[in-house]
Amino acid sequence: MKKLPWEEFAELPISDKLPFLSIDRTVNEPFHVLFAQQFDRPFLDSLFALADRIRKIHKTSDGVIFLRSLLADRQALNLFVQPSTRTFLSFLCAEQNLGMMTADIRDVSTSSQAKGESLQNTIRTFSSYVDLIVMRHPDKGACELAAWEMNMADRRIPIFNGGSGRDQHPTQALLDVYTIRKSVDEIDGKTIVMVGDLARGRTVRSLSYLLKNYRDVSIIYVSPERFRIGEDIKEFLDHHNMPFRETDDLESVVGEADAIYMTRIQWEWDSAEGLAERHGESDPRFVFRTEFLDKMKPKSCVMHPLPKINEIDPELDYLDDPRLVYWRQERNGMWIRAGLIARVFGLSDVIMSYKE
Repeated sequence: MKKLPWEEFAELPISDKLPFLSIDRTVNEPFHVLFAQQFDRPFLDSLFALADRIRKIHKTSDGVIFLRSLLADRQALNLFVQPSTRTFLSFLCAEQNLGMMTADIRDVSTSSQAKGESLQNTIRTFSSYVDLIVMRHPDKGACELAAWEMNMADRRIPIFNGGSGRDQHPTQALLDVYTIRKSVDEIDGKTIVMVGDLARGRTVRSLSYLLKNYRDVSIIYVSPERFRIGEDIKEFLDHHNMPFRETDDLESVVGEADAIYMTRIQWEWDSAEGLAERHGESDPRFVFRTEFLDKMKPKSCVMHPLPKINEIDPELDYLDDPRLVYWRQERNGMWIRAGLIARVFGLSDVIMSYKE
């Protein structure tokens, strides 16, 4: 990154960018967190073990005090200039559980970007005050640009992608895989069904990328024709010999699924595409209905990155069925993000060796 102008770096394939995301380019230890593709199976296994350890330590008052001592001298900035409550709060709680001081900016109209300042200069300025920046931004590549700027700066701090345009949401993919594993024990050999707005949903894109780390996984994409998964994802899956198929009939594949990943239609992107925004009832073909539980495997799960609108029958929110994991999935995100922050700041060994 330090040797390439942004315009040249931006055109590189992601595989050529990955070495620049680590503290040491010879070691697969993340510094910036931008892409789901930057994580391999050993990293995932160790991160999940670390998240498990953090959540166990946090159950006691002594453990809470210990965790909050780890990064008490560090400050995080949550720069969320695209609407978000869940990801924002998940990161905020993860940071605070590790003792970090926190600040947030939710609207660029309150910053000098409203005066014409570039995103690069804004990030460089903010990095003078904090030790971590978590970003959510509507523009594709914004988090990547911020990381590139940090690699050019004399004070280099990590950039975490909390959702960038319609392209990637890597920490969501991490918590999704963590949730699947906790729900069905093992991901190898499983069938994952992804439903809804697959064309514009960055969560399903990042999850598809991350699943390459598991053996014999197959994916079934369920969507209206307009919202089918992108060709770039299909090419990625073909390259990694990952079987997938597409359908517009959710009911027909419910019985095959080990995990069903529901998503909403993201109507907010319609206005950006010059289309009239449409907020209405979901097509019934892509709604998970209560009776589908009878068709599902006993050991399986229904997930959703939230917010959900009406693509899951509201009655399911109040059923006592262990396969309905989307509320637990949200809480899992806090622990995964805490683990990821701890990992980036070199705290894995300290946490794993903590004596209760």
